[in-house]
Amino acid sequence: MTKNNVDIVVIGGSAGSIPVICELIEALPSPFDFAVVIVIHRSKNVISEMEQILAVKRKEIMVKEPDDKEPIQKNCVYLAPQNYHLLIEETHSFCLDYSELVSYSRPSIDVTFESIAEIYTQKAVSILLSGANGDGSHGMAEIIARGGTGIVQEPSTAEYPVMPQLALDANAEAKAWTPAQISTYIHTLNV
Repeated sequence: MTKNNVDIVVIGGSAGSIPVICELIEALPSPFDFAVVIVIHRSKNVISEMEQILAVKRKEIMVKEPDDKEPIQKNCVYLAPQNYHLLIEETHSFCLDYSELVSYSRPSIDVTFESIAEIYTQKAVSILLSGANGDGSHGMAEIIARGGTGIVQEPSTAEYPVMPQLALDANAEAKAWTPAQISTYIHTLNV
């Protein structure tokens, strides 16, 4: 896929995914001609410094939790806020939603993936990393069904292989790659 074919990269992860997410942020080209959205399962009642942790990896890259109705910009990394589902509207802006938990999580990876599938169709790349439940599998299927790309962390390299394995079981078209292979792919998206 070339930059003309990718408008958004969405990364989902849970337990064990933070080190790989940091690797992927470090691998982003500079500048990058697409938006990046990250959905991580986080505890809702604990103060989180995830924005700062991810931003430390590349000082020139802005990592932020989007506000409701904020337009999506290329060359930005967005982090789904704690305790909100992150959806995308037809206007290519964010919508924060406080509806029920999905797969025991808010934010839910599936909710964001499905929303991105509807709006970005074949111009979306979904990446699912380490985790301990099946969140993300259905949403990745939606992205793939609309012509987008599905990439799953090779389960043998994941600290918690349940999430990537369930995604592979549900998505025969998804690519199973190591973190290094995913990083190489991300780095070449502007080429």
